[in-house]
Amino acid sequence: MTSKLIANGILRAIVIILATVVGIYLLYQIQSVLIYLIVSLILTLIGNPFLDFFKKRLKFSHTLATLFTIGIFVAIIFGLIILFVPLIAAQGQNLSLLNTAEIEKNAIALFQQLNQFLESHHINLKKIFDFKNFSSKVNFSVIPNFLNTLLGTISSFGMGLASVLFITFFFLKDRVYFIIGAKKLIPDSHEEQILDSLHKINHLLSRYFIGLLVQLSIVFVLYLIVLLIFGIPNAIIIAFLCAVLNIIPYIGPLIASVLAALLTMISHLGGNFQTEIIPATIYVLIGFWIVQIIDNNLSQPIIFSKSVSSHPLEIFLVILIAGFLFGILGMVIAVPLYTILKVIGKVFFPENKVIQLLTKDI
Repeated sequence: MTSKLIANGILRAIVIILATVVGIYLLYQIQSVLIYLIVSLILTLIGNPFLDFFKKRLKFSHTLATLFTIGIFVAIIFGLIILFVPLIAAQGQNLSLLNTAEIEKNAIALFQQLNQFLESHHINLKKIFDFKNFSSKVNFSVIPNFLNTLLGTISSFGMGLASVLFITFFFLKDRVYFIIGAKKLIPDSHEEQILDSLHKINHLLSRYFIGLLVQLSIVFVLYLIVLLIFGIPNAIIIAFLCAVLNIIPYIGPLIASVLAALLTMISHLGGNFQTEIIPATIYVLIGFWIVQIIDNNLSQPIIFSKSVSSHPLEIFLVILIAGFLFGILGMVIAVPLYTILKVIGKVFFPENKVIQLLTKDI
């Protein structure tokens, strides 16, 4: 091996490394655009069944069907804005979510009531847990800072919303042209397999995301019923926040229960701890657990296993493994990613026994 070959190899490696670094840097700089594209792709997958319905059942033209599909998204988004923004603005102080001092004050008051209750049962909580020392170490401003950032993002998301809807419109309207363009880039030897994979992935993920929306809607309504039954203030906002947390499989409902319990306790501050706060919190927790039992045993298995053609135990194991490997984000993307891998395996490796077993329902 000559020194010239070695030098060329080193130079090539340096160029590849530099190109990779520059590529990562550029992706980081345009991360907002990438997020717009991902959100638009998800909306496209959700919108495809509506688009097909308008075209096949109502005999709309492709462009008109696309406009009506985008109209559905716009109506839902603005409906949520009209519903929740005034509620958040009006009830934000009641929830004490944007005031650091109020959070700490309520938390200390709650702790004192809990301590009095336990002392009446001969349990000294102060010896076990020094809340004042704990509160001095905890930065309570994390919560309002996060929420203020979130509200700021919501208030300034007009540009992003317009961009996402614009991209989604053309994803839906020109999907045939995208397929034609993809055919020109795909090698002829694998064209049929790749296009078949894309078609199946599009079909399954469309069903999955629609199923996810249905599941979250069911959970939201059930949470809302529980909170209204027990007269919890700000029931709509709390139910909505807890329902959104269900996007995180298994852990999300647990966080939702803790959040609902804390907000229930805070909403009843000033009342008797033993006769008002504890019963109300227990009732809400029992109600939330019943909702989660219904969700885990009825809506989730039926919606998710049917939408992605996977066994409920299979989905559970995939989410569990993804959680151990990649944390919460892994749990959120586990099912869509696993579905994509299953489709690719079925199309490209149909003779593999393991793949045949896992993809027999696809």
